[in-house]
Amino acid sequence: MKKLKNKNELENLRKEYLKKKDTNKSCIIISGGTCGRARGSEEVIVSVRNEIARQKLGDKIDIRGTGCLGFCEQEPIVIIRPQNIFYPSIKPEDVPRIITDTVINDKILDDLLYIDPVSGKKFTSENEVPFYKKQQRLVLSNNIEIEPTSITDYIKIGGYTALAKVLSKMNPEEIIDIIKKSELRGRGGGGFPTGKKWESCRKAAGEPKYVICNADEGDPGAYMDRAVLEGNPHSILEGMIIGAYAIGSHEGYIYVRQEYPLACENFGIALEQAREYGLLGKDILNSGFDFDVKISRGGGAFVCGESTALMASIEGKPGEPRPKHIHTVEKGLWDKPTTLNNVETWANVPLIINRGADWYAKIGTENSKGTKIFSLVGKVNNTGLVEVPMGMTLRETIFDIGGGIKNNKGFKGVQTGGPSGGILPKELLDLPVDFDKLTEAGSMMGSGGMIVMDEDNCMVDIAKYFINFLKDESCGKCTPCREGLIQMSNILENICNGEGREGDIEKLEELSLIIIEASLCQLGATAPNPVLSTLRYFRDEYEAHILDKKCPAGVCKALIKYSIDPETCTGCTLCFENCPEEAIVGEVKKVHFIIQEKCIKCGICYDVCKFDAVIKE
Repeated sequence: MKKLKNKNELENLRKEYLKKKDTNKSCIIISGGTCGRARGSEEVIVSVRNEIARQKLGDKIDIRGTGCLGFCEQEPIVIIRPQNIFYPSIKPEDVPRIITDTVINDKILDDLLYIDPVSGKKFTSENEVPFYKKQQRLVLSNNIEIEPTSITDYIKIGGYTALAKVLSKMNPEEIIDIIKKSELRGRGGGGFPTGKKWESCRKAAGEPKYVICNADEGDPGAYMDRAVLEGNPHSILEGMIIGAYAIGSHEGYIYVRQEYPLACENFGIALEQAREYGLLGKDILNSGFDFDVKISRGGGAFVCGESTALMASIEGKPGEPRPKHIHTVEKGLWDKPTTLNNVETWANVPLIINRGADWYAKIGTENSKGTKIFSLVGKVNNTGLVEVPMGMTLRETIFDIGGGIKNNKGFKGVQTGGPSGGILPKELLDLPVDFDKLTEAGSMMGSGGMIVMDEDNCMVDIAKYFINFLKDESCGKCTPCREGLIQMSNILENICNGEGREGDIEKLEELSLIIIEASLCQLGATAPNPVLSTLRYFRDEYEAHILDKKCPAGVCKALIKYSIDPETCTGCTLCFENCPEEAIVGEVKKVHFIIQEKCIKCGICYDVCKFDAVIKE
């Protein structure tokens, strides 16, 4: 490939690619991100290729293997164009029928259509499916349009036109002004104004300047950055190059979580392709601007998502944070001015440059503009990635898009913002989701995790889980975080084991305040959020554990007792046959009993009983 020299050559190449596109061909789209691959998408793609070859249909059908399409609950997904027919959870054995009946004979396969778990209705096309209908997909919109490893596909949809525009028509100050006017805030958790960060870095003394993309994403249940990196890596790269030009940087890094091999692979391919086309490296588009990017694999530590710890890791040092009395825009990587934004933030930049600051600023709320990608997981019917305008309520996200709670259970709470976020109760379901409203409610936006919990979740146990996670992930550099989280964990462990004492709640609150005020970095400063929010909204559960020695949700084993109701027991022997400890005695068609001394409270008897005779109290 001959390197592109200017904006016109890029535009001519785009038109050439579009001219070669055969609009008479059908296209079979197969989702192929990590979530899809885990559920067999690679086998489906192979089956599609084999069937097309067998029927000699290569001149009539194109195949497109995409990244994640968001609806992870229904992977692997197959979409047929131009009809736009949506087939979820496809298996290799479904492929011959799809090609013969749907692609060739234009027949809809009713048994393969999506069935909404709430209404029971079947839906034919993607845009009709409730999961997608209320979303506003900006960053994720092009995942369906491109193969992640194809720069050709990216150029077809207007890729790198934003870069060509800034290099040919705009100076760095104009770019920064557009980003400032758009009011784009960092999507990595802090929510700091992106344009202001860029401006500070450009004005900072010192050379060279660095640009970094934070793709460490260590939150349990969060995988937004992974999906964008896997599905549309060129969008992030284009954003980084624009940001580098704006601040005067010539060297960049992307720090990718160690557990994201496909994201690394696809981004690495994107780097090679961009260099080949003259869109990365020396004298980009004959503009005189040089910039290149290196991939740095994460060290496997949650704390490396923190900016200074991340930079230390890139430098080859232990991933430990440092005090921020001097900001990283002034002294960051190797003590040089550094701009760090996360994957989603960088991916928004080309959109803003192409469509304008005013367009972007009209989306969202007064202080939180644009859209946000959330990983909607937990006890919800439709799990996956949702991209919604800032300000959409929790209720709309969880019930309208997510399809409500699994197994018709009652909604109890939702954690936003990852392990350092808060758990919000059903009374706040109508809370508009943006940076400020979540903070006011005792939680935070974070990078975008949204874990839904139902009536069977114990909030003390949930708080214990996240405190233990953060305790293990603390770098140990500062005493308040290192020792404080251990003490909080011990108290929560005692409460869940039935050993809680009066005054424990007050100790947790006191410890939380000390850790927040005295910790070195934001891992410690936000770590008490799960405890403080559950104490704020679910205090009665703590009191029940401590005072009544009961777990209302029936989760904490030490506070549970299983027994068999003699009035409803039929003597079917299911509990007897399935008990792993032989703690149940009884004869066929006679009342059974549990020997409490032998019971390990595994709950198998409760699960297998068909007559509700086993009581959990």
